[in-house]
Amino acid sequence: MNVDPRRLLRQMFDAAVARAMPDQCVPRYLPKAPKGRTVVVGAGKAAATMAKAVEDHWAGELDGLVVTRYGHRAPCRRIEVVEAAHPVPDLAGREAAERILRLVQGLSAEDLVLCLISGGGSALLTLPAPGLTLQDKQAINRALLKSGANIAEMNCVRKHLSAIKGGRLAAACHPARVVTLTISDVPGDDPAVIASGPTVPDRTTFADALAVLEKYRIREPVQALDHLQAARQETPKPGDPRLAGTQIHLIAAPQESLEAAAEVARAAGLTPLILGDSLEGEAREVAMVHAGIARQVLRHGQPARAPCVLLSGGETTVTVRGKGRGGRNAEFLLALAVALDGQRGVFALAGDTDGVDGTEDNAGAIVEPDTLARAAAAGLDAKMYLADNDGYTFFSRLGDLVVTGPTLTNVNDFRALLILPDV
Repeated sequence: MNVDPRRLLRQMFDAAVARAMPDQCVPRYLPKAPKGRTVVVGAGKAAATMAKAVEDHWAGELDGLVVTRYGHRAPCRRIEVVEAAHPVPDLAGREAAERILRLVQGLSAEDLVLCLISGGGSALLTLPAPGLTLQDKQAINRALLKSGANIAEMNCVRKHLSAIKGGRLAAACHPARVVTLTISDVPGDDPAVIASGPTVPDRTTFADALAVLEKYRIREPVQALDHLQAARQETPKPGDPRLAGTQIHLIAAPQESLEAAAEVARAAGLTPLILGDSLEGEAREVAMVHAGIARQVLRHGQPARAPCVLLSGGETTVTVRGKGRGGRNAEFLLALAVALDGQRGVFALAGDTDGVDGTEDNAGAIVEPDTLARAAAAGLDAKMYLADNDGYTFFSRLGDLVVTGPTLTNVNDFRALLILPDV
């Protein structure tokens, strides 16, 4: 069949991103205007574009503040947009969180707080619990990011070191009505995990947070561990009367974006297979599983015959042991290329739907059957680059990075393996 693999892979990725854009999904979930004030607050990589969508479709008065990642700003007229650091928080994020808490103080039952939450909010909405410093939070974030902990584990810890996460923001809004619009970037789409659930009752405990640090042998900073061991002022739990009137709407999720990519595949005459929207695990191990399924397709026509596309979403983890550059998608793809070892007929793209893989300037990259051969000709040892966690440099030198710039939305990672017969 006449298919341009690279072009088709990119079309599927672009469709996945487009399905999750705030201007498409925010308007239909907007609540009715209240009798009193409308205050808009929020945090995440899509917070600014969500705020703009609110402004564009809100007839009444409103004001507020949202915090987003540097470079993810959108033009807003009435809602202030603050940019801050991600994935390690900075002073701008802490100050924005303090201001958001002040904005929701003293509201009445006739007022509305519209909270806009998307992935990245945990780092961006940073307000250390009493007795802790920003430096403590930064150190914990760095340790967790290198540990291999999954997002639910990381956010369990973050909630219990915070004065605003884990339902504390909603509690501060009481007695105002709180409506949260959220874009999911987490496996399972649990609102309590997305951005550490600032308006969601928290089922985890200080003991759970301590168990995460013990599991990954994180023992510094001591102040953070002491805070968790003291276990004062637990996060608001289910049934807390301050959160009784909150409403939470999931307005975009990874599954919907995978379905958008599947539509592109069908239109091109390929069979799409969605393996799952919440796959987790070490990026290298997830890559080996995907490579095994691709071989099963080519050898046995299972679970589908080629031509087909394997689609998956979720969030892998990387236990950092080397000193290289790259995010979890580059790690996945480099491990996939090694596992496939030049397998004919398999092409792949993996990318973060926010346009930023880790802290680099690429969304992801592309693997082709000749990736390892081209690398060898260029003097690049794929296994050595993988051992150094240096997927970014590897794919950059091959010219195979996928660069989109910030997409201004975020429904986690997107993976597509295009399998063609006799290629």
